[in-house]
Order: sequence, then structure tokens, then C-alpha cells
Amino acid sequence: MLAKHRTLMTIVLILAGLLILPHYLKYHQQDFLIFLVVNVLVVASYRLVTLTGEWSLIHAVMMGIGAYTSGMLTKFLDFSFWISLPLAGVVAGLTAALLSFPLFRTTQFYFLIGSFAAGEAIRLSWIHFIRPFGGTSGISALPSPELLGIDFLEPIPYFYLTLAIVTACLVILYRIEKSRIGLTLHAVHWQAPLAESVGINTWNYRTLAFTTGSMFVGIAGALKVHYIGTVTPNQYGIGFMVFILIWLIVGGYKTFYGAILGVIILSILDEMFRELEVIRPAVYGAVLILFILYLPDGLESLPQKIASRIKGASPKGSHS
Repeated sequence: MLAKHRTLMTIVLILAGLLILPHYLKYHQQDFLIFLVVNVLVVASYRLVTLTGEWSLIHAVMMGIGAYTSGMLTKFLDFSFWISLPLAGVVAGLTAALLSFPLFRTTQFYFLIGSFAAGEAIRLSWIHFIRPFGGTSGISALPSPELLGIDFLEPIPYFYLTLAIVTACLVILYRIEKSRIGLTLHAVHWQAPLAESVGINTWNYRTLAFTTGSMFVGIAGALKVHYIGTVTPNQYGIGFMVFILIWLIVGGYKTFYGAILGVIILSILDEMFRELEVIRPAVYGAVLILFILYLPDGLESLPQKIASRIKGASPKGSHS
């Protein structure tokens, strides 16, 4: 009970700090903060997909599906952002559900390659069909949200909007993982034959994780494009997908907070090296190699490793 209260207090303090932080940042730093919060939802939703042990390369494209859906609905059909936002998640989720039929006939490496092929086919269709997707130029001049006379075009109001929506999504994702469904997803990953022997349909649960994760990343896509005002196919290519993978691997995927920690630390590191564009890929590559070699379970395992080293060293210190 005490640990739960401490965790809740930590979350409250973090949220309080985030509410104050934008007022002390420069304009470009406020932009960075908005993108960081959106990427937290991206990596948290991707982690849900990986709970069953299946790693896909289509998650960035699913974000693009949400972005294009919301962008086209608001631009061409005059939909309100408040309607297009959930619809972005629904369309991304339905697309994932349809793709589950061919993709989940395979597993592991073959699923990884199949998901990449499916994602590229979708992304190339955005490039090929100028109507309605706009080709390589995409769709621009997307409207910004409005509510009760508040124009969310400015960074600080939009940050508060993004923080509220992402926080609600994270709470739902956390509750899913801690529920019976989440425990079953873990069972499908670690003991699939045993799970099947007790009547669990592993295909259904893999599809559920894939669909749900895609739905939430679709919402993240809508949040991002209505701030920057444009959506293009290149935003959701394999390059961005590699970033998502690195965030998750460096942060760790065994706990809910690990992935979030990874995206925060690496995004700050990336921002520090932004002016040195040439060496940014090298820095990311070096960080990934170091973590695979020396911290394979990610940043989330660091406290436990430190604690075990302290315990291992304390008897020697007391003996001396």
C-alpha cells in the first residue's frame, strides 16, 4: 500500500511539473515537448503489441493511418477535430484487424518481414495516389483544434491538450496490461503452447494486442499532424520505425515505465545533438550497441543492477 501511494505521489508530482514546465521554455523547446509527449504514446502503444512476443515494423505506418484519417476528415469533409481524433484510432485499429488475418499466419521473423511489407505497401499507396493523399507532398494546411473559444494553434494550449489525451491513453494502456487480458498476453508470449492447452486462442489475443496498439498510435498520429499542420508519407517511413525500436530496446520492454524512460532520455539526447546532424545516427547506433552489450534489459533494469552490486559489495566492506 505504501509503495502504491509513493508511485501515485510521484506521478502527481511529474504531472504538476509538466504543467509548469512549458512556461519556462523557448518556442522550439515547447515544440520538442509536444512531440516528446506524443512519442511517449507511440512507444507505449508499441510495447502493448510486443507483449505477445511479436515485434512488427508497421507501427509507424499505423500512426500514419491515424494521421491521414484525421487530416482528410478535417480538411476535406469539415469534420471537427474532436470527432476525427477517435475516428483516427478506429480506422488504424480496423486496418490492423484486417491485416491480422494474413500476418498472424506467420510468427517472429516472418511476421516482422510481413508487417514491413504490408506497411510499405500502404505507405507507397499514399505516394502513388495523389488524390486524396496528395502524393509525396501530402496534405497541408490542416486545421487546428478549437474548444470553448480556445485556439490550440499556440504551443502551450496544444501541449496541455496533448498531455491530457496522452495521459488518459496511458492510463487505459496500463489498466489493460494489469487486467486479465494483459496477463493472458504475457502468457501467450512466454508459454504459448501451455496457453493453448488450457483453451486460450493465441491468435485472438495477438490480434487484440496488435489492433489495440494500432488504435492508440493512430490517435498519436492525429495529435501530431494537427499541430504541425501537414501530413506526408515520409514522416512514417522505416527511419521513424527504427527510432521506435531503439526507444523500446534502450528503455526496456518488460515494465510499463521502461519504454517511456527510453523515449524521454533518447529524445533529450537527440535534441542535444540536433545541430550536429552528421553524427546523430552514429550516436544512436553507439548507444544501441552499448545497451545491447552491457544493459540488454534496458534502463528499467538499471536500479536492480545497482542494488545487486551494492548488496554484493556490502559484505566485503563490512568484513574489511
